[in-house]
Amino acid sequence: MNTIDLTPLYRSSIGFDRLASMLDNALRGDTGTGGYPPYNIEATGENRYSITIAVAGFTEDDLDIQIERGVLTVRGKKSDDEKDRNYLYQGIAARSFERKFNLAEHVEVVDAELSNGLLNIQLVKEIPEAMKPRSIEIKRGTALEHKK
Repeated sequence: MNTIDLTPLYRSSIGFDRLASMLDNALRGDTGTGGYPPYNIEATGENRYSITIAVAGFTEDDLDIQIERGVLTVRGKKSDDEKDRNYLYQGIAARSFERKFNLAEHVEVVDAELSNGLLNIQLVKEIPEAMKPRSIEIKRGTALEHKK
């Protein structure tokens, strides 16, 4: 496996540590989850997004959603009452999982809902007023008077 040396990026930039870490993680690949559970990410409007994760068999109590340092983490852990069941065939996966999503700056989770085996997480990007582009008025200068 080839690796890319990100040292020059760290050396010549300030505040981009998280970006470099994201690149490094992306280049290593997401081998931990094996594609389980499947999910969709969609744009639902201007600055609005939705993540839908297929979590059939999980209840609200089995799921945990957290945000830390710009990373949204969704974990699922089945309760122990499933151990008493005697399955003849078990085609619905019920194993524990952890899914991580890197969020851009100013993206916030506004809602999460579990319905029909799908966990829907609503996100919105709210740019602070101070960071929005604004026009600066240019005033007409007055001629300077020469003092004699």
